[in-house]
Amino acid sequence: MSPSGPGPLIAVLDYGIGNLRSAQKALEKVGADARLTSDHGLIRDADAVVLPGVGAFGACMAALHATGMAREAIDAAGSGRPFLGICVGMQLLYEGSEESPDVPGLGVLPGTLRRLPDTVKRPQMQWNALDVRRPSALFRTVDDPVWVYFVHSYAADAHADFVVATCDYGGPVAAAVERGALWATQFHPEKSGGTGLEILAGFVAAAAGAGAPGGVAATREDHA
Repeated sequence: MSPSGPGPLIAVLDYGIGNLRSAQKALEKVGADARLTSDHGLIRDADAVVLPGVGAFGACMAALHATGMAREAIDAAGSGRPFLGICVGMQLLYEGSEESPDVPGLGVLPGTLRRLPDTVKRPQMQWNALDVRRPSALFRTVDDPVWVYFVHSYAADAHADFVVATCDYGGPVAAAVERGALWATQFHPEKSGGTGLEILAGFVAAAAGAGAPGGVAATREDHA
């Protein structure tokens, strides 16, 4: 997990909402050359892309479109490069949310965000344990029990084939999904202490493996 030299170039999408820099700083801690950016060229040249998010689904989607980041997120998620959505950034990847029923999501993943049940306190704002259901690059070096930090009132009715981890909060909640080189977490790894950093290190390792010598990594100086 310790940084050793220049890591993979990771573009953290900056669309002007909330505290997006915390995700960038956490990625730097685990060795990435992480840039909080709205530079379209840098995003397209990066080894990997991260879509963080905080706040309301509709407001985040409006900001994505206003900054041109919606198209960049869709293109990056379908590019085959490692891509990570965090919290509302995970939610935005779906087709829509009950929180903003008239606002389409990015539609990268099938499904809709549903409000957490009335039997639990909303939002879920707490540490919770993960049930890691199958191997994933994100959890490659993480030992059980896996405790991470959540802040959310809506959760994805995620396709079962893509769910790699759940938590129990009024029933099973999709906490992490994976489809090819795309990952997304409902929890905040950047707020989840050492465990969260280990999870981000798994993503950075995937990004490092995706970079080709003389290819993507060679372009980073153009954007310094």
